[in-house]
Amino acid sequence: MKKLAALMLGISIFAAGCSNEEGNTSEENPEESKSEERVLTDDAGNEVTVPKNPERIIGPYLEDDLLTLDETPSAQWSIGEGGVQEYLQAEGLEGLPLMPFDLPFEAVVEQELDLILLSSGDLASGEKYDSYSKIAPSFVVESGNYDDWRDRLTRVSEVFGKEELAAEKVADYDALVEETAAELDSEVGGETAIAIWWTGDSYFISNKDKSSGEVLYNDLGLSVPSLVEELSADNETPWIEASLESLAELEADHIFFIGNKEGDSETAFADDVFKNIPAVENGNVYEYTSEDSWLYSGYIANSLIVEDVEEALSAN
Repeated sequence: MKKLAALMLGISIFAAGCSNEEGNTSEENPEESKSEERVLTDDAGNEVTVPKNPERIIGPYLEDDLLTLDETPSAQWSIGEGGVQEYLQAEGLEGLPLMPFDLPFEAVVEQELDLILLSSGDLASGEKYDSYSKIAPSFVVESGNYDDWRDRLTRVSEVFGKEELAAEKVADYDALVEETAAELDSEVGGETAIAIWWTGDSYFISNKDKSSGEVLYNDLGLSVPSLVEELSADNETPWIEASLESLAELEADHIFFIGNKEGDSETAFADDVFKNIPAVENGNVYEYTSEDSWLYSGYIANSLIVEDVEEALSAN
């Protein structure tokens, strides 16, 4: 009996020890989880507790950066009836639910998010930020403050702790433009180019240092027409409206035209005032639509523009 009692006592002590260890583990998990969180200050000055490896996220109009960082959002930015960033559909957005550009609270709640990225302080103005923060941690990336997409990508990467990946992507892009610029210099060196966006009612040209102009001139080293220089001076607008009179005097060897649909360039340049533009006269008008990446900026968008330019000018 004494042996049996001693055996039972040993079993009880062992069982109690196991129970204790299990209890300690459950108590430590919340602390471990908290230690994985990071507190960051966003571009609006908010201190945001960012969870580690958030699975369900949205970043309307920051999708280029998210996909570049191997982060797939739960829903994608949209405007109107199905107006989405078409160039990103094949990159990972195809089939994702649509999120209206003004981020209605009801639509955001439905996504059951772990993290919200807001691409503009306007989206977080007034009481909006507090409302979003009650849904999920909300981080403002003021995209309008980043003239260079490289800086914006780096900022977004900080949220996910992926600064090294962002640096790799920037290096990849810089290598691409260096190689492409060298090829173009040997083929069309010194020739001028311009990006023109036609809405059906108005003509816009890309700012020399922004959007598509940044790629054409700063990255690829193509020559800047005097009209672009003139309209870009002291102008922070990515796309600048140009009058018919100014376009009629345009001296450009190559035009990268962005319309609403294929064939729009013929309509846009049908007027006789355009006939003397060298690019129109020589058939050097390369047509794209709003479904392409020419109206956007980012690692994916700009890489696609570089490929378009290389394909167009290498054929000359």
